[in-house]
Amino acid sequence: MSKKILIVDDEPSLIKGLRFNLEQQEGYLVDEATDGEEALRKFESENHDLILLDIMLPKVDGWEVCQRIRQASDVPIIMLTAKDDDMDKIMGLEYGADDYLTKPFNMLELKARIKTIFRRAENASKREQKTESPKIITARNMTVNLTNRSVEIDGKEINLTAKEFDLLHLFISNPGKVYDRENLLETIWRYDYLGDLRTVDVHIRRLREKIEPNPAKPEFIRTKWGVGYYFSSK
Repeated sequence: MSKKILIVDDEPSLIKGLRFNLEQQEGYLVDEATDGEEALRKFESENHDLILLDIMLPKVDGWEVCQRIRQASDVPIIMLTAKDDDMDKIMGLEYGADDYLTKPFNMLELKARIKTIFRRAENASKREQKTESPKIITARNMTVNLTNRSVEIDGKEINLTAKEFDLLHLFISNPGKVYDRENLLETIWRYDYLGDLRTVDVHIRRLREKIEPNPAKPEFIRTKWGVGYYFSSK
């Protein structure tokens, strides 16, 4: 079955070009929305495998759209920024985006990033299907179920995004092992991810905010200054 992509942008010419390249040349199904409210309606009423989301949108901006989608789903989101502004990129990651591209972007690069995201999701699904029985890892008051990708702390479920879970999975499976940001970027986002090292810091901070009693003094995911991050089970 073809993957379905939701394009959210208020530029008709851009949507037309994206539709042609993704639908006619790559065989994806393409849906579209021209403002934030329409994007949220379509997200709630239909299933999409990936969302291309512009920041500057009428009615509801891309930041809020991204945040509201992320509260309900782990569907991959690629933010489209109108300028090469570091703050825009950081904000996108803060609100839960998986990747970002600056306009005007190279269509081949966009296609490559989309294929990378889909390939990563398919590989993760295959790994889960090969698991015959639930695999559970515990550390103090935390329980991580690797089969259904759920996390509980003191019996309360913690909602993590796909990337946050992948990071926690890596850390808790290798307690005490220190990973620098380059290691994490290559392992979690894969070698062909084109982002930068701040991506790692943003996701670590968001993960800590969800699992640590006091994110300012983390007990699980600790920092080895000048080296990287590691998981402490003690």
